[in-house]
Amino acid sequence: MRVLVIGGDGYCGWATALYLSNHGYDVAILDSLVRRHWDAQLCVETLTPIAPIQQRLQRWRDLTGKSIDLFVGDITDYAFLSKALHQFEPDTIVHFGEQRSAPFSMIDRDHAVLTQVNNVVGTLNLLYAMKEDFPDCHLVKLGTMGEYGTPNIDIEEGYITIEHNGRKDTLPYPKQPGSFYHLSKVHDSHNIQFACKIWGLRATDLNQGVVYGVLTEETGMDEMLINRLDYDGVFGTALNRFCIQAAVGHPLTVYGKGGQTRGFLDIRDTVRCMELAIANPAEPGQFRVFNQFTELFNIGELATKVQQAGMAMGLKIEIDHLENPRVELEEHYFNAKNTKLLDLGLQPHYLSDSLLDSLLNFAVKYQNRIDKNQILPKVSWRR
Repeated sequence: MRVLVIGGDGYCGWATALYLSNHGYDVAILDSLVRRHWDAQLCVETLTPIAPIQQRLQRWRDLTGKSIDLFVGDITDYAFLSKALHQFEPDTIVHFGEQRSAPFSMIDRDHAVLTQVNNVVGTLNLLYAMKEDFPDCHLVKLGTMGEYGTPNIDIEEGYITIEHNGRKDTLPYPKQPGSFYHLSKVHDSHNIQFACKIWGLRATDLNQGVVYGVLTEETGMDEMLINRLDYDGVFGTALNRFCIQAAVGHPLTVYGKGGQTRGFLDIRDTVRCMELAIANPAEPGQFRVFNQFTELFNIGELATKVQQAGMAMGLKIEIDHLENPRVELEEHYFNAKNTKLLDLGLQPHYLSDSLLDSLLNFAVKYQNRIDKNQILPKVSWRR
């Protein structure tokens, strides 16, 4: 099967591209490499040293004998996108190619517009390209659990059955996005669902929780294949960020009360979920939604787990509750369903002491690359 990974130079995309290549898929990466440019603009670097994409792919070929094609360009450029699709002729398109940071989207008007144009227009171009020339291709799109917000009822997988005034219907689950980034994901979901309905396309929307970890079997093969690991206040996510803060003796930055509950999963489960969605495609005209996470934690719990693991390694770790830069509930009900991927055969890697030890040791190894000026949040939702 031929799989095009859009955004294959990024955190989830790189791990997925190598995993699929290693498991017998014919893989190509399409990426504008703009994520590296945004890092330069923000004066931040990933904790781990990332080689140029061409060198990474050459190293993969040297180690495994497997080739991954590369298309460098922007999917908001329809002519480029169409040409790349015709060159590779994919059976499945895995779409990671979006600006994925809520804080980035909230910096100012320019970053909000950039996020929505990049994400919504890029996905809309992809839908039209599929409709015109690849109507049987299966789209596997990375969504986010953040589309749902934090409702005071259970979160279903994409759809909810409602009885109202004596009538009953199954409808898309209500969305309460918490940033202009999350709004772009909601717009994507609506556009994809509509395209499936009117053109008979097939798509799977994977509403992913917060991903942690850095190593998969493939990215651990060689230093040049290593994945990125972000710790800054714009692109860093909770658990990864806490481990890196612990490594340099910086207090763990818990926003507000720390009761914010989210779904989490190991990067090794991300790549497996992608394979399960690819191997079990949606039907023509079907828009499926899977909630892609394995465990629920609140942010305070995560900080305590990292603190305990770090203290066992001899690190002195404090926890600081900062004024929350976001507008969100800090204590709330949160119970989300996640059975569909488990039913397809996902065997989760649950958060363990050994995984925390591995992350902390990784952070200690590369601690000379940490810029402490980038740790604290600099973006406020209210500004």
